[in-house]
Amino acid sequence: MAEWLYEAGIGEARAALIEDGEIVEARIEREGEGPRVGAIVAAKLVEAGKGGKGALVALDWPGAPQATLTGLPPSTSTGARLTVEITRMALRERGRDKPARARMAEAGVAIGDGPDLRARIAASGVAVAELQPTGADRLEQAGWSELIDHVRTGHWPFAGGALWVDATPAMLLIDIDGEGDALALALAGAREAAALIRRCDIGGSIGIDFPSVPDRAGRQAIDTAVDAALPQPFERTAVNGFGFMQIVRRRERPSLIEQVRLDPVATDAALLLRQAERAVGTGELTLTARGAVVDRIAAHSAWIETLQNRTGRAVRLAADPAVKGAGHAQ
Repeated sequence: MAEWLYEAGIGEARAALIEDGEIVEARIEREGEGPRVGAIVAAKLVEAGKGGKGALVALDWPGAPQATLTGLPPSTSTGARLTVEITRMALRERGRDKPARARMAEAGVAIGDGPDLRARIAASGVAVAELQPTGADRLEQAGWSELIDHVRTGHWPFAGGALWVDATPAMLLIDIDGEGDALALALAGAREAAALIRRCDIGGSIGIDFPSVPDRAGRQAIDTAVDAALPQPFERTAVNGFGFMQIVRRRERPSLIEQVRLDPVATDAALLLRQAERAVGTGELTLTARGAVVDRIAAHSAWIETLQNRTGRAVRLAADPAVKGAGHAQ
């Protein structure tokens, strides 16, 4: 039976949909990612847009992030106060960031944030188990750390082959690599790629590079395998003669791959805090990591206070340039 595991971590909430003991969907939600989809936010018009260029607003949000806006009434003056609804969160990409997208909110709607991760998984109708750091680490038992490691490296092995994943500004690319019969490898890779897209909540434009299959019937079998394995809605091209397929899925928020790989410091800080919550012992709790990770945690005094309250131990941060990855807590 399927079940969501939910953990309200320090600085980061995380959830995993478990089926037959495996993670089939994984989600994280971090503090500071900006207003969520569905948030109703006050804003000021910065640019009205012209010549096909959309309008731009500054949101009444910490840091005053900007968002592109659709549905702006004609003749609205720059500087006007507006109420907008977020339709896509801000996105981080390699080499650039994309502002959030918004539309004009309905008249009279109340200001408020959109549904958080806990609310979204509850809305799925699947049972939710809320995990505590003092209980069994069911996320880890299901393979959470292994999942994060695969996201970091971009390497996802499967029987007979592997997926190599790279997030580029144009699209997320999945290369299917392996030996043996090309069609068998392509069909297995199709199922694994579809599972990866679902697991990591990948949206936008996705390219899959399959082993080249010369006959049309084989390519159609690959198309059918993708359609059977990947939940709707999505659009795709047929596999072409070079073995390439493009898939387009709705993109409302960052994927797990974007969150983990494009902000490694935040990833390691969250992992270290998670480890610290479960550290066994008494007395001072020391968190040791490379300087950037220590600085990220030190910049959030509320995180340290929460950790101290949850563990009942005083917390000390120690920077060590020799430490790799998330560091350690003891």
